[in-house]
Amino acid sequence: MTEYSGRGDPRRTLELLWGTRKGPSRGPRPGLSVEAVVGAAIGISDAEGLSVLSMRRVAERLGVSTMSVYTYVPGKGELLDLMLDKVMGEAIESDAGDCAGDCAGGWREGLEQVARRNWELYHRHPWMLQVAATSRPPLGPNVIAKYDQELQAVDGIGLTEVEMDSVLTLVLGHVEGAARRSVAATEAVKDTGKTDHEWWAANVPFLEKVLDSESYPIAARVGAAAGAAHEAAYSPEHAFEFGLQRVLDGIDVLVSSRGRLGRA
Repeated sequence: MTEYSGRGDPRRTLELLWGTRKGPSRGPRPGLSVEAVVGAAIGISDAEGLSVLSMRRVAERLGVSTMSVYTYVPGKGELLDLMLDKVMGEAIESDAGDCAGDCAGGWREGLEQVARRNWELYHRHPWMLQVAATSRPPLGPNVIAKYDQELQAVDGIGLTEVEMDSVLTLVLGHVEGAARRSVAATEAVKDTGKTDHEWWAANVPFLEKVLDSESYPIAARVGAAAGAAHEAAYSPEHAFEFGLQRVLDGIDVLVSSRGRLGRA
């Protein structure tokens, strides 16, 4: 079942995200807080997956009653938004400064850094890929700070505001898709107990016997070359890197066209 961010009560969610909601006057035990509930939920989801997450499991992890957890976070919908905003803060560079398109490495290096930070984030917290957050992201402080910082890579390079947003969306969309396939590949190894290299090695001898290079000349040639290069049928890391560079090449065409218009 797909979980959706933005499913909780908007007012209560925003109050919790921005810390404007007053906590209970008497908590179940000293130290229990919204932050503790969110941290426990993230720990459960990182270790066991989002499918096992429930308010009851969070309560068990914290050693309190389920009703005590509801005192701090009213439901799972609000909890998911809080979790997403919390982990997205990990992709914010505390010392990044103002890195508009004229930084030392330029906009391309800036977007590469954005892509790699998000790639790593998805692999630290794979459950993020199970939450459809693109159209209804949690509008919390970390999400907005992350968005603001990532836009700095393409600020001042001649793009309109809508184009800046679209460029960032394009890069992040590639990262999400590549990370989804990468995480799925990792899960396949866990489920089967066999690495992609081992699976490929077991299948190649038979494939070489039945694959007729005369009937399938291009598939035979390209498949053999790719298989030899990756030692598998597919390499998530290569797909991420290759795709990222092609996305950036496309953005370069757009940015360059703005420069030509400015000189005309």
